[in-house]
Amino acid sequence: MKAIHRVLMIIAALSLGLLFMFPMWKIYLKAPQYPEGLELHIWVNKLAGSSEGILQNFNILNHYIGMEPIHAESFAELKFMPYIVIFFMITGVLIALIGKRNFAGAWAGLLMGAGAAGMLDFYLWLVKFGTNLSPEAPIKVPGMTYIPPLLGHKTLLNFEALSLPALGSLGIMLAIILSILAFYLSYRENKKHKTERSLQSVA
Repeated sequence: MKAIHRVLMIIAALSLGLLFMFPMWKIYLKAPQYPEGLELHIWVNKLAGSSEGILQNFNILNHYIGMEPIHAESFAELKFMPYIVIFFMITGVLIALIGKRNFAGAWAGLLMGAGAAGMLDFYLWLVKFGTNLSPEAPIKVPGMTYIPPLLGHKTLLNFEALSLPALGSLGIMLAIILSILAFYLSYRENKKHKTERSLQSVA
């Protein structure tokens, strides 16, 4: 890998640091009780609201429809996800220093796999909380579930839910794009040199 390819790989690895600076995902919820809306932030290592008391208000609404309270302690993933991110950051920088093109491609593939697994896990969260409803809930609608959207908008009775990626997710996107770019440019450069050497040997 040339110097520019190594730099791209280092930037890709360090881009994952955005996950510690900004939320990965946001869920907006609008209800008659909260016309101004509520905003839940999902970080790589915690759950929080856009302001003080938002998470508590989410849990008040959840109580009415029989959903479990939302607490960071309920999600084991939030305890080990930061270590996975740090692992990718460190290995990404090491790959840049080693300069092996195939390692960069493998790193990008593993990161995409980890991202897909994270999205699946997030969806399973939503299904669990939206379907395991308490029979003692004040509001009960036979056959009704309250699974928020994985991405986009959804109406749940008189609740409006909107789920969108936040700035932390930009770090993952940048890491994937830049690492693939580093791999591709290095591959193209290597192929060009092989072609030139072949032409020289023929001549």
